[in-house]
Amino acid sequence: MLRVPQLLILFRLLCAPVILALAYYKVEYHTQIILSLMYMGLVSDILDGIIARKQNISSARLRRMDSQVDMVFWLSIGFATWFLYPKLIAENAIPIYAILAMEIVCYLISFIKFKRETCTHAFLSKLWGISLLIAITSSIGFNYAGFPFQLAIFMGLISHIDRILITLILPKCTHDIPSSYHAFLIRKGIDFKKNDLLNG
Repeated sequence: MLRVPQLLILFRLLCAPVILALAYYKVEYHTQIILSLMYMGLVSDILDGIIARKQNISSARLRRMDSQVDMVFWLSIGFATWFLYPKLIAENAIPIYAILAMEIVCYLISFIKFKRETCTHAFLSKLWGISLLIAITSSIGFNYAGFPFQLAIFMGLISHIDRILITLILPKCTHDIPSSYHAFLIRKGIDFKKNDLLNG
């Protein structure tokens, strides 16, 4: 039987096709529903890791599942924004393609080095998620991109650099690494305390 953290992850996975369909077909109240699902998805992402640790079921497999579903969920949000505002995406094509390329590079390095993907759940990735939330709320909810969208792009580039560095520095595959600095501490065998909220 699925436990609460797994149900929260499944909820985000099921949200992805719904968000895509809403944006593509532009049904009535599609923007309000997409934004609601996005916020509920973010809350579920925060809660699943915290609950898993409270229940002592926070395994590497669960964290990998969480990370993979996160990618699917946020890609659905990205494609939804493209369906609704193709001109906005076209005007920022180069940095967006750069972020996508860095995502692929991160996975390639991970598979070459560890034979599987890493699940860093890094602090900068969390900040990028928050900046994406603000940018998409501004774009879809208020038809304004401007600074929020540019900030999200900047945070996307910075967070991916951090993820690539984490993957390069780590001596072995592990999960929940707050930053490349913490990956360096792991490489040196220095212990550090992880924050439950940041690793949600």
